[in-house]
Amino acid sequence: SDHKVSQSVYLECRARGINHFDTAHTYTKGLAETWLGAFLRDERDEIFVASKVGYVGGADPKNLSVQFDESRSRLRQDVVDLLYLHRFDPHTPIEKTLAWFAEQKDEGRIRHIGLSNFAAWQIAKAHFIGQTIGAKISAVQPMYSLIKRQAEVEILPACTDLGMQCFSYSPLGAGLLTGKYVDQKGEGRLTTNARYAKRYGIEEMHKCAAALAKIAKE
Repeated sequence: SDHKVSQSVYLECRARGINHFDTAHTYTKGLAETWLGAFLRDERDEIFVASKVGYVGGADPKNLSVQFDESRSRLRQDVVDLLYLHRFDPHTPIEKTLAWFAEQKDEGRIRHIGLSNFAAWQIAKAHFIGQTIGAKISAVQPMYSLIKRQAEVEILPACTDLGMQCFSYSPLGAGLLTGKYVDQKGEGRLTTNARYAKRYGIEEMHKCAAALAKIAKE
């Protein structure tokens, strides 16, 4: 990560009217939140800030509290607009986790509750439990792009039916859809991260990316 490059990207986004910025406690070991907090400090009222907790260490309230306090400190914010549970934790009762989120909302630390990396049945379960304890789920964040469309089968219809907003992650397929990996010349996560290389190492995905790059040039 490069601070100057990141700041230039932020400023370009703002110049083009983008005001929703998504980060997480675990991203780049905290640098993403720290830098975002510095970038937006003079225009906080104009920015919608989303972050995530619970990817590491589970969804127990104690762990979530520690991570959320760290996130707010890095972001230099008392309030986060949207806080996601970063992934489903099968070892912690969802009722216990959602009660913690409800408490954060009641005390004014968050404005909206979200779920990231949840299957459709997990979303539905959290939705109905949340309704009974004051933890309304406002948003869901699945992986979704032209080359990763599984969310269309159940997750997107579930969001529509349950009245939730959907904010996808990896909409450019971890960079594959930018065209920079056409002819295998690009550098980035798909060449340096084994997990991402495997996820996007499918021939049809690369054909799609090449076709999209051709259309973009035209």
